[in-house]
Parts: sequence; structure tokens; C-alpha cells
Amino acid sequence: MTLKEENPTINLPKSLDQLTTTQEIERKTAIGKIVTYTLKNLTTTYIKEDFQWLLPVVLSQSTDPLWPDPNASIEKRIEIDIYGKPVRAMTSMIVHKLVGASTVYPKLFTLAPNIRIEKADRGKTGKHIYEFTQLDFEVQGATSKDIFAIVEKALSTLIKDLKKDLKHELLAIDRFDALFALESPFKILDREDLEAKYGSTWEEDIVAEISQPVWITNIPREFYDFQDFTTSRWDNYDLFMPQFGEVLSGSKREYEYNKIIEKMEQHGVRKENYSLIIQMAKEGRLKPTAGAGLGIERIVGYITGVRHIAECQPFPRVPGIVHQL
Repeated sequence: MTLKEENPTINLPKSLDQLTTTQEIERKTAIGKIVTYTLKNLTTTYIKEDFQWLLPVVLSQSTDPLWPDPNASIEKRIEIDIYGKPVRAMTSMIVHKLVGASTVYPKLFTLAPNIRIEKADRGKTGKHIYEFTQLDFEVQGATSKDIFAIVEKALSTLIKDLKKDLKHELLAIDRFDALFALESPFKILDREDLEAKYGSTWEEDIVAEISQPVWITNIPREFYDFQDFTTSRWDNYDLFMPQFGEVLSGSKREYEYNKIIEKMEQHGVRKENYSLIIQMAKEGRLKPTAGAGLGIERIVGYITGVRHIAECQPFPRVPGIVHQL
């Protein structure tokens, strides 16, 4: 049984060869132009803020462990041998960002590929894909509030400019009137307060309530997210948008050797996969940084109002479905 048969209410995106009507092709064309404009607009904003644009990495010995993030649902991890060394497909460039921002590139961004082979049942959520692109960025010496300001400016500028420059495309997909200007500063909510109010379903409940972006802070997560050991609070954040929920995840970063080791041991992280940043932290070469990764498909999904974010991809990557292209 296909995912479409299991859940007829979700319109799974078609591959390009399956688009047969003029209406389907025109819709895909309009979304494609919005993707192009989004990439141009966001990268221009970051360049104007003196960020350096790095080329992405696809295979590496070090990548994001995605653990103990409770939202991770990885069915398998891709690992291959190159020149006698095991390397993994990139789940995120977090390790590369930490090293880059600590050394040569104090303000960096990249359009980074992420390969996360999600469990097949996540194909029905409308917000999960097994290959996606993040606008990943990191800033040496930044605070969480610094990152909030950067993101709020970038997204507010994007929505304003889209309404001005791509009215025809937004009208073609019936989104011009539904896409509102963003009201900054965005509201900040604490995960503990949300759990107290809604319980374990707080993520779904808050998405159903909001009409503007909100920051969610203090989320237990991976070893590199900064945690105050005296209060147990996390200095990290997700940006939630209507319909799709989390579109960005980030934090102030850990850089002290003893804390990194303690958290790795606590979470059972394989230290051999992160020996380089461990050594840099031990030598005092890992600097305080903060940053985030913005999911391109999810932010475009919010802009376009698609039922499934894979519709924003030219070649859909829906969990549980493998097309020839």
C-alpha cells in the first residue's frame, strides 16, 4: 500500500515527469521562481552583513549526531569507505561551522545539504523530507539575541520583498493575500512553560495557535548546544512558523573542553567521531560562537502554503518514496 492510499488527505508531490496539466506545470514554475528569489534574497542579506559564503560539504568523518534530540527519527545512516576511512553523508554541517567560525571565518554561512533517512511514516506529515537544504550560519562571539536579530531581519526583508517583486507568482498559487508581513521582534516562549501548559503535544498545539513566528527556547538537545550546568537551562532556540512548526534550529555553542566531554559521555556520543573539535577545545582553540540552520524547503513551504514541503523541491524527497530521479 502506498502512502497516498494510507492517507488520501495528503497530496504527495509529483515528480517532474508526472506533471501533465498546464495548471500543474504553471504551479511548479511559480514555486520554482519563489525558491530562486528566496535563495537570492537571503544570501544577499547575509553577504551585506559581512558573512562569508562557504562551499558545502557532502561527506565527512564528522557530522551531526542528532542525539539526544527527541525529534530525530532517523531510520538509517549512510556510511561509506573512502581511501580506507569511514565517512558519513552530511546530516548537518554543525562541526564544520564550529571549526570555521573559530578559525578563519568568524561570520560564515553556507547552503548545506542534509541527508536524513527518516522513517517512512514521516512522509505523511507534510514537513519531512529525506534530503533537504539548510542555510547554515555561525558567528564568533555572538549571543542568542544576536542570532534572533539576524534571522528576524533576514526573514522580514524576504517576505516584504517577495510581496513587492513576486506578486504575480504569489497570486498564481493563491498566496498573495494570505502571506502577511512579519512582526518583529518575534515573541519568545520557553519550552518548560509550553510543556506545563500543553503537555507532550506542545509543539502541535503551539503551531495551531500562532499566526506569526515565535522563538522557542531552552530545549534539551545535542552536546554542542550550550547548557548552564548550574541551572540546567539550555541557551538554544527553534523558530516556529504557522503550519510547518520548526523552520530553524540553533544555539549558543559549547566550547569548553570539560563540558563537551561530560555531555558526550552523558549522551553516549562516540568521541572518535569528534576528536578534532575535542582537541581544539582542549587547546583553547574552539571559540564561543552561536548560529543556526534555516530549512529552505520549510521556509518556502510556509511562503507558498503547500501541503507538503517536497513540492518545493524539483525532485521530491518524500520519506518512504524513491523516484528514479
